[in-house]
Amino acid sequence: MQDILRHALKLALVGVLVAGPAIAVAQSQDPPAPAADPAKTPPAQQTQQQTGPQPVPQKDTVTPKNSKEDVEAIGNRGVGKGVNLFSLEREIALGKSLAQEVERSSKMIDDPVVTEYVNRVGQNLVRNSDARVPFTIKVIDSDEVNAFALPGGFFYVNSGLLLRAQEESELAGVMAHEIAHVCARHGTKNATKGELMQLASIPAMIFIPYSMAGYAMYQGLNLAIPLTFLKFSRDAEREADFLGLQYMYKTGYDPNSYVTFFERIQADEKRRPGTIPKVFSTHPPTPDRIENTQKEIARILPAKQEYIVTTSEFDTVKARLRNIMFSRKVTDNAAGKPTLRTKTEQSKKQPTGNDPNSSDDDRPTLKRRPDSQP
Repeated sequence: MQDILRHALKLALVGVLVAGPAIAVAQSQDPPAPAADPAKTPPAQQTQQQTGPQPVPQKDTVTPKNSKEDVEAIGNRGVGKGVNLFSLEREIALGKSLAQEVERSSKMIDDPVVTEYVNRVGQNLVRNSDARVPFTIKVIDSDEVNAFALPGGFFYVNSGLLLRAQEESELAGVMAHEIAHVCARHGTKNATKGELMQLASIPAMIFIPYSMAGYAMYQGLNLAIPLTFLKFSRDAEREADFLGLQYMYKTGYDPNSYVTFFERIQADEKRRPGTIPKVFSTHPPTPDRIENTQKEIARILPAKQEYIVTTSEFDTVKARLRNIMFSRKVTDNAAGKPTLRTKTEQSKKQPTGNDPNSSDDDRPTLKRRPDSQP
């Protein structure tokens, strides 16, 4: 028995001696993977690990190819030049006529705090733009997220835009884009080209009453404004993006906010189709448009140490406007206020037969006298 145990121990010892080098070789061939060095991680992987939109990297210095790319030359360059049959004086007169139609057809926000703030933000942008006409800026009571500028500097901001923006720089970005349309004179250039109406009919707009014939209704506001002055080509939209970025940058705002706002609008459209206003539908904030904007930020705008992103006044005015809108809706829906019913609504309330016990007291009925003869 002892010999058997002794023999077994020898076999076990030999096995350990033989297996030891094999284990060591296996370990040397498959060492544990070292931890990844963050400094050596490829940039693409680092980007994927980060969350949220990142600012576009900007150079400390840029070399403009021409005056149109030079933000320091804003106000002293040939923006808006080209074939245009409208003088500046005539353009202002046309814009004034169109503005009167806008204000006849729209409910305006008249709160002095809100209107003064929006006007001040806009006028700061105008002072840092290529504008050659004075601007009149007002606020329309509309839930639609939009703003539009008519020829001659008559500029309207929807209350829905102010409520949808999360920062003052986002509001400024949209306003700068519309200011750029006026600076580049896109509306009267469109009219000159006769893209949406016959050139001969344009002068008559100042002197004749507006009618639905020949005029497209402005989506969301039901304004009889020719789309010649509100809808622009892709090249014009691209130029307005290009100039608007420069104007908000020159005013001190973060140009990345313009991209951020349209990315959010695009995300809203994906979640709830129909969110983007109809006026944006021809030139929506597509990925290509957003990408082009980001490239322009990196190419023509030198980096700054700090930007204006938002202010406490923006938050205060936004809260005030929200309260105004809420109060108006409560007043409009107040009990006892006269309302108009559609024909469908009235037919639903009517009883199907001549039920004398009908509880519909709103509908007049004819009853026969008991003593009347057939």
